[in-house]
Amino acid sequence: SVRRRTVTSRFSEIYVGVRRNMREQQKIRVLVIDDSAVMRQLLSAILSEDPAIDVVGTASDPLIAREKIKILKPHVLTLDVEMPGMDGLTFLERLMRLHPLPVVMVSSFTDKGAQATIRALELGAVDFVTKPSRDVRVGIQELAQEIRDKVHAAMHARVQAPGLDRETLSCSPPPISMSPAASDRVVVIGASAGGTQAIAEILELLPAHAPAIAIVQHMPPKFTELFAANLDKRCRLNVSEAVDGEFLRPGNARIAPGGQQMELMRGSEAFGLRVYPGGQVHRHCPSVDVLFNSTACCAGKSALGILLTGMGNDGAKGLLAMWRNGAHTVAQDEATSVIFGMPDQAIRLGAAREVLGLGEIAACIMRWASSDQPWMATST
Repeated sequence: SVRRRTVTSRFSEIYVGVRRNMREQQKIRVLVIDDSAVMRQLLSAILSEDPAIDVVGTASDPLIAREKIKILKPHVLTLDVEMPGMDGLTFLERLMRLHPLPVVMVSSFTDKGAQATIRALELGAVDFVTKPSRDVRVGIQELAQEIRDKVHAAMHARVQAPGLDRETLSCSPPPISMSPAASDRVVVIGASAGGTQAIAEILELLPAHAPAIAIVQHMPPKFTELFAANLDKRCRLNVSEAVDGEFLRPGNARIAPGGQQMELMRGSEAFGLRVYPGGQVHRHCPSVDVLFNSTACCAGKSALGILLTGMGNDGAKGLLAMWRNGAHTVAQDEATSVIFGMPDQAIRLGAAREVLGLGEIAACIMRWASSDQPWMATST
């Protein structure tokens, strides 16, 4: 009887240990990399408030981080953009080439910080958060849930080393001419995490005569202006941050400014843009749903809606509204999305006429623009 109780007790200990290990394995293992001891402490505390996150360590510079990654095997990194010694960008570039991991960049609102963040996203960072410019301890608490959400999203991101052949892309736009009616058509695109690279890959494939494009990419002020300027250098299209009251013309792509909402309007000769300070929708300003819902109302079958990679559900209902009003609608597929949240929600609602890989979307735009009936699905 004593032996039986001992064996039973031993099995109970094993069972509890196994369950504990399973819980620990399910946690998101995070390594915080920042040269500021205060930021390391604040980020660690914020992340540790989430029972699903385990901050396995911190590092004050990339060299220490490199060794800790080998030992601690984190699932996600938070990485300061600007650090002494080996800066965050150099570290990120090497990391993504040799040992790709999901990275959430921690940026500043300075011009230098914003430019570095745009470059980090090009190098493969999943997303970023911005440090408060004043009263860091109070400001970072206001961002606590956003930081935790982005770490959760990064855990499920599809991360790989950037391997796109930019020279090949720049020489191979789809060889399709537009319909004469294409000047009365508009493409609207929405994206969040992973979207900066997805948008770049689409726009770089489009010729200078592509239809007018309006884009919402979840980003704060200043970052959208730099993102647009960067795209303008890389694309045949004329790309800039949107201005209230301007008309959209073929060959132009406009990015919604961070911190403002953007709607499509119907003008007498062309579609125009309304840009205005507005409240958050789905916790975003600009919001994809705001753009898509306005497009559904004023463009109908003259619009093509495209929902790309991103966390959450912003844009899903707006894409459905476009579909119901006769627009052609596209969602990025799971295999090429960094984070499948937004397109997945649209697909579940039945809002997407087509589900396409990232590399197919530019050709879809030009095929749609060349069709006499652009709102009709070209595939099922």
